[in-house]
Amino acid sequence: MPSDSSALHLIQHIRDESHRFAITGHKQRRDKKRRESPLEGIPGVGPKRRRELLRHFGGWQGVSAASVEDLTKLPGISEKLALDIVAALQNG
Repeated sequence: MPSDSSALHLIQHIRDESHRFAITGHKQRRDKKRRESPLEGIPGVGPKRRRELLRHFGGWQGVSAASVEDLTKLPGISEKLALDIVAALQNG
C-alpha cells in the first residue's frame, strides 16, 4: 500500500487505538493489584484490624513475619484469627 493511502491510515489508526486500549487495561490491573493489601482477603480482618496490624508491625511484611503468638498479643486478635492470618499470608 502506498504510504499516503487512506486505507493504510485507517489500519494504522485501528492498530494504535487497540494498543492504547490494551495498555490502559494492563496499567489499571497493575495499579489495582498494587493498591490491594494482602490482608484484605482474610475473613475477620476488616479495615480497622488491618490498620492496627499494619501500624503495630510496620507494614504487611512485618505482619507476614509475625508469629501466631505475636499476633495474639494485639487486642481483638484471637488465636484462630491469628492462625488464619498466618496461613493466608504464607499461601498468598
